[in-house]
Amino acid sequence: MSITKHKQLNRANIGLEKKLPIKVVQFGEGNFLRAFVEYAIQQLNNSAGFNAGVAVVQPIERGMVDMLNDQDGLYTLFLKGIQRGEEIQKKELITNIVKGINPYIDFDQYLNLAKEEELEFIISNTTEAGITYVESDTMEMQPPSSFPAKLTVLLNERFNFFNGASDKGLTIIPCELINNNSEQLKEIILKYANDWKLGKDFVNWINNDCSFHSTLVDRIVPGYPKDDIQAYNNQLDYEDNLIVAAEVFLLWVIEGGDALKKKLPFHKTDLDVKIVKDMQPYRTRKVRILNGAHTSMVPFSLLYGNETVKETVDNEFTGNFVNKAIFDEINDVLPMDRSELNSFAEAVLDRFRNPFIKHKLADIALNSISKFKVRVLPSLLEFQSKNGKLPTNLTFALACLIRFYKGTWQGKGLPIKDSEDVVLAFQNIWKANTSKEVAISSLQQTDFWDEDLTKIPDLTEAITLALNEIEANGIENGLANFSKTY
Repeated sequence: MSITKHKQLNRANIGLEKKLPIKVVQFGEGNFLRAFVEYAIQQLNNSAGFNAGVAVVQPIERGMVDMLNDQDGLYTLFLKGIQRGEEIQKKELITNIVKGINPYIDFDQYLNLAKEEELEFIISNTTEAGITYVESDTMEMQPPSSFPAKLTVLLNERFNFFNGASDKGLTIIPCELINNNSEQLKEIILKYANDWKLGKDFVNWINNDCSFHSTLVDRIVPGYPKDDIQAYNNQLDYEDNLIVAAEVFLLWVIEGGDALKKKLPFHKTDLDVKIVKDMQPYRTRKVRILNGAHTSMVPFSLLYGNETVKETVDNEFTGNFVNKAIFDEINDVLPMDRSELNSFAEAVLDRFRNPFIKHKLADIALNSISKFKVRVLPSLLEFQSKNGKLPTNLTFALACLIRFYKGTWQGKGLPIKDSEDVVLAFQNIWKANTSKEVAISSLQQTDFWDEDLTKIPDLTEAITLALNEIEANGIENGLANFSKTY
């Protein structure tokens, strides 16, 4: 199968006319899902005869499904990294996306997904902010704003179309990085069912015939390698506008039993996909160390002047900050064997140093407030509770986060990517006259943190001092001065 150089990437040009049946509806079309879930499903298709096609739903009004559809759902995944001391570089054309749907443009096409005979799975990754109850969402909206509301509409459509048939229930596997993600999603769906008076039979169908499985996902995905795109395109016989770059490492932990193992026969592949009764030990370790380090470093390192994760861990100053945050503070409060935690952390830092991955800090700044709440704040609070003092580096990271949301630094704009309400809240916060007022107002935002952080001993004073130091002396000298007090 060959393609003339520079031909557009589509099924006709590569002789791939046959499309797979839609077995998966996926909410989210971003780089991570395409480098993680689509790759995993393709391995199932290749190794286990899974025969699954994916319909991708754009979860927000602005997205990428038009670009996906322009290439018939096809794109190239480049995997690069170090595995057991060996350099790995490989590429694979991903072919299992059948269609992309924008429910904001064609709501009927979205509803028609509910009528697919072979549909079995719902998979999602709409970021930590995605699994949210929005009271203003209604059944009549086309579509409702939140992901859970959209999903409730789709499930209700399927329930009604198949007259509540028990064998048409779906297996729902959310990949958002929040604890007990499936339980939270199910709870919101049932709340909408009650709000919208969808009836007892529908609720029973959700409870008895649909299954919800919490997950942990782990793969670093920088996404589209725009700085090196020519080098990537030179390896292809076609034009691909949706190239995705990712590390070789992949871990997917899904809570479930034998029934799920039968539905998803990952044991027939060589992927590290674990279907287990309890994923909490895996989740806590990964979220606190890998994701916690990522989220802690982003505002801190951007304000310092770095652009990538690799730069951050390789730089003596910022690398030392990340090391201390992980080994001295995060690992200190995790209830696991310390040597195992340190070993995992070393592996994480090796992944951060992957020479093939240019993971831009700006690209992982999306929804930094909700990420900090889930990934970093628990470590900060547990450290303070356990040791009777604040963790120096994680506290300074929180101050950097607050300073980052001011929006500018040294006359330049900062890559803030967050919901309108968060951005607006910080615009108001930064109208304050003093750092203490900014600190108090930021820490009191219960919508951000789910609690009033001014009640944490010394935290208001610490954030005030850190903000003053950052403004007066920059990141490096500011941290040095802050460390003398906290």
